[in-house]
Amino acid sequence: MEQKNYHCSIAANITADQAYANIANVGAWWAKSFNGKALETGDTFTVQFGETNVAFEIAEASPNKKVVWKVTDCNLHWLNDKKEWKDTNVVWEISTANNKTQIDMVHEGLTPEVECYEDCKKGWDEHISDSLFKLVTGGVGKPV
Repeated sequence: MEQKNYHCSIAANITADQAYANIANVGAWWAKSFNGKALETGDTFTVQFGETNVAFEIAEASPNKKVVWKVTDCNLHWLNDKKEWKDTNVVWEISTANNKTQIDMVHEGLTPEVECYEDCKKGWDEHISDSLFKLVTGGVGKPV
């Protein structure tokens, strides 16, 4: 059976530079409890939502084109496997065409076969399609 990683994309009338900067501004669109940096290869950061926390390292950064967040540790407290995201990658790709910049996000390892898929899909959908989109188009996201 082919695994299908979670994927979401948004497009807006912004530059690739603005898209890259907004993705890296994690505290403005995803988690109010954000510590660290998410801009360059080697940067590390954590996000926390109550008992849930996730630690990342920037495994690859090509400004204005691509950034890869590697999950180095996590505590997904509501799951049987609290480390389910560990060693997964969140891959952001930025492309520009017809005066619009598209942001594509794939969470490699977040597939329908894993326990948190449905809940995590809903969360990512809201954080990207709503909060990140509002940040890139209006300057204000809706982090939790």
